[in-house]
Amino acid sequence: MAYCRICGKQDCKEHVFQFQARKIDSFSGSSPPEIFIGKYNYPNVNIGVLSPEEKGDTSFLSSQELWHEKKLTISEILDLRKKLIFGKTKSNVKKVLEKTKFTSAMQEIAMSSKSLAAEFKLNKPIEKNKENDSHIPLISNTAYVKSITLEENPKIDRKVDYLVNDIDSKSQNSIIELEKNNISTSTIIKILSAGLLGLKSNRKLIPTRWSITAVDDILSKNKLKKIKLNQEISSIQLFNAYYLGNHYEFLLLPDKFSFEVIEINSFFPDISWHDYESFFPRKNYAINVTGAYYANRLALCEYLEKIQRQASCLVIREINPNIYTQSMGVGILRQLSREAFSKAPETFSTLNEALTRIQSRLNIHISIFTSKSKIIQDYGKQKRLDSWFRY
Repeated sequence: MAYCRICGKQDCKEHVFQFQARKIDSFSGSSPPEIFIGKYNYPNVNIGVLSPEEKGDTSFLSSQELWHEKKLTISEILDLRKKLIFGKTKSNVKKVLEKTKFTSAMQEIAMSSKSLAAEFKLNKPIEKNKENDSHIPLISNTAYVKSITLEENPKIDRKVDYLVNDIDSKSQNSIIELEKNNISTSTIIKILSAGLLGLKSNRKLIPTRWSITAVDDILSKNKLKKIKLNQEISSIQLFNAYYLGNHYEFLLLPDKFSFEVIEINSFFPDISWHDYESFFPRKNYAINVTGAYYANRLALCEYLEKIQRQASCLVIREINPNIYTQSMGVGILRQLSREAFSKAPETFSTLNEALTRIQSRLNIHISIFTSKSKIIQDYGKQKRLDSWFRY
């Protein structure tokens, strides 16, 4: 007998995607909840809500945390995403202050902690599920809508409600406060993207991709303020995790904080993506590694905050393109990084021992990474920061 990898039920029909092309001009369903703010043609962008044509708990359709927890395959994730319709409209990002019926409904969905039922009326019929293609985007069915009408009241966390209505709190402070109250990173991203945080005069819709990086960046920088005051770790530590063709190794060295990410496609080892920051905060965007850099750094900072230590960290990401055939979003990489740090570390007395251990799990030679690494090249050679303050 087959058991569903999402709900665990035997011969589940609810979570199995049934391919059937058909035209629709309206539908009713429960958003996971999920909203999306595009960045193309900014500041005049596509904004909207994603929802299936079914009601109830649909959180599994957009929860990267759940996909990672259940270790769903890319095919299984795409089958879930095919159920969603992106009901969208065009808007200037600053029009969020006008509180139209559309933006109001979208914002309530963004704040909701549970799936929220709504009715969508489309401008014109669309053909849903017109292709059965394994290489489809995470948002596949799109339609311009006339209206969105909520069919139930959203369930909103008290702290979310309080900070959304606090028009005198800067968005950065609100983001930090939400995390302190155990609001998930993905929820904070939605709320920020929907233009619900910050000073009233500064509020606007923020493209989803930008919101993801902003939240990861703000949370990790806030943690680093205290982390950089802590003692260094006492031994070399190594963490690893693997999912969907993404192999991560986090090498922590006893030193003042610094952070480096090197990503390499195992089929094309001559091509790499590389970003670095020293003890002093970086001032520019990690243009090579992009959003994954900030997701990796947040997971590291959560760990260092927990153990009340600081360290220098080299992140190695080896990508298998035979398996990772399509990007599954930064959220997957954040959860994978958190998984690595949820395990007990492997400890080593020498750097060579740690690199040998990493090599045992890599498909390409470790030297391809170490030859590019500033942290490895400087380790044990660079003058220590505290030596400048000795008398």
